[in-house]
Amino acid sequence: MVENRRLTRRAMAFVLAGGRGSRLKELTDRRVKPAVYFGGKTRIIDFALSNAMNSGIRKIAIATQYKAHSLIRHCQRGWNFFRAERNEFLDILPASQRMSEDHWYRGTADAVAQNIDIVDSYDVDYVVILAGDHIYKMDYEIMLREHVETGADVTVGCLTVPRREASAFGVMAVDEAGRITSFLEKPADPPGMPGDADHALASMGIYVFSWPFLRDLLVRDAQDPESSHDFGNDLIPAIVAGGKAMAHRFDTSCVRDEGAPAYWKDVGTVDAFWQANIALTDFVPELNLWDRDWPIWTYSESVPPAKFIHDEKDRRGVAISSMVSGGCIISGTEIRNSLLFTEVHTNSYAVLDHAVVLPYVTVHRNARLRNVVIDRGVVIPDGLVVGEDPAEDAQWFRVTERGVTLITQDMLDRRAAP
Repeated sequence: MVENRRLTRRAMAFVLAGGRGSRLKELTDRRVKPAVYFGGKTRIIDFALSNAMNSGIRKIAIATQYKAHSLIRHCQRGWNFFRAERNEFLDILPASQRMSEDHWYRGTADAVAQNIDIVDSYDVDYVVILAGDHIYKMDYEIMLREHVETGADVTVGCLTVPRREASAFGVMAVDEAGRITSFLEKPADPPGMPGDADHALASMGIYVFSWPFLRDLLVRDAQDPESSHDFGNDLIPAIVAGGKAMAHRFDTSCVRDEGAPAYWKDVGTVDAFWQANIALTDFVPELNLWDRDWPIWTYSESVPPAKFIHDEKDRRGVAISSMVSGGCIISGTEIRNSLLFTEVHTNSYAVLDHAVVLPYVTVHRNARLRNVVIDRGVVIPDGLVVGEDPAEDAQWFRVTERGVTLITQDMLDRRAAP
């Protein structure tokens, strides 16, 4: 265990947080996907950052690009406790044409390549490349240990998924020792795992390298005019073909309750985002946010406790099988199987059922909202009914294939316009 901790002290985490996440539609009109809210009080990026910190990594860089203000502000407020005098760092690295005036970050590998001098200054032996837009809990120490013990050029974090579902991922074909023999991007016929033809290994977008090896690779890739400068498209396939690439199975490093399944979610669509948040209201959710041994750190606003008022027939402030965050005022509203973020205020005779309500939303009287995602700061007008007539809802709001309705203030303003 001592050596594990020493490995994390010799490592840094480089978090890729520049992608928009366009499948989340209007939820990423004003913020990048890693800055999207999740779980009542956190942001998506908090999971990768918390995993790094809980694993013992104290040197972290975050590469940003698309509409990064919300993400940068969140990190400045919630992740400002690193102390340089203790050899701890959290650097935010916006795309700033540091190597050329002709381009910003051209791909995931280029985002690291443009900051080689900054990574050099960290004086680390290993770099853990992380995607900043997934929900999971993972001990990176275990993956680092495996990387060193196998002598790999790169170790790729892999999910075990049903083979019939693996076509949506980059898929690893591996031998009995776990060495990657081929990397296939969204294959029509994914290869099965050794000894388990019904499952496949899908890339998590998590990579461990020794820094000297990765540095040389990035320099060569930056000079290749045919490269798209992307880890998944260029660097990893090249190592598979000419080096030693090993697969690390997430099952072995996932942080979870005893007997619970390995939890990893890409909340990259409105349906997936809604489902993952609503699932937190289950009696025993698969994702344990109450785990004090592996906390998910975030920016916590100073707000009063949630408040429930009125106790009359049809006008009772009540929440059943729901999560209600600090600062909420539930005034005569019936709430079921819903998740309310900070400072949501609801009014009398309203009903929320399977609703994901982002911060600072106001729900006025007599509104009935079912199977909805409501963006930050929205004001729901008196008597609005959503979730009962899909055809009517689709005229004004975004309705998904699964029947979830996304509501933003711009949509409501267009609906109210003469």
